Amino acid sequence: MWERLDAIDTQLLLALNGIHAPWLDSVFTFISARFVWLPLYAYFAWKLYKALPGRFLVRLVVIALLITASDQLASGVIKPLVQRPRPCHVPELEGKLHLVDGNCGGPYGFVSSHAANTFALATFLWLLFSRRHGRAGWYPMFAWAAVVSYSRIYLGVHYPGDILCAALLGTVLGVLAYLVIVRIEKHPIAHAT
Repeated sequence: MWERLDAIDTQLLLALNGIHAPWLDSVFTFISARFVWLPLYAYFAWKLYKALPGRFLVRLVVIALLITASDQLASGVIKPLVQRPRPCHVPELEGKLHLVDGNCGGPYGFVSSHAANTFALATFLWLLFSRRHGRAGWYPMFAWAAVVSYSRIYLGVHYPGDILCAALLGTVLGVLAYLVIVRIEKHPIAHAT
């Protein structure tokens, strides 16, 4: 069964990675770079502050812990435990993948830290802001998470299965972080600030 799933994952990778153009190489390299996210994160921090200034610091700490947990769980626990090679390190895929600048990353790819982190943040913010401002305004965050995740397939450094499982992990962690913040904000001390 695992061999069949791996074969489907490889076929899907080759199909998705095969859709490329020279101008897209630089676009997806740019999207995949972590520093690009800083203005977006600064915007979300500003939105958090504007929504409830008295609870800003607590929410910011929960977000920092969420991203740290997501990143460490993906890269520090799951990748070394599963040890699934990135597709760009698989000899059978050599010459079949479109790699940009030959950049491959570490040896293991399951699960994608990029996908886990962006989906964790998207889920947390979507749940947090939907209480007061409606959910529709935060759907673009999921689009951003999807584009960042696809960039990893485009660049040949993750299988689609790496992305899907990471998105699930990030979503679960985002829900848990939201439940933590709800619990914190219901506490009487939180209302004193």
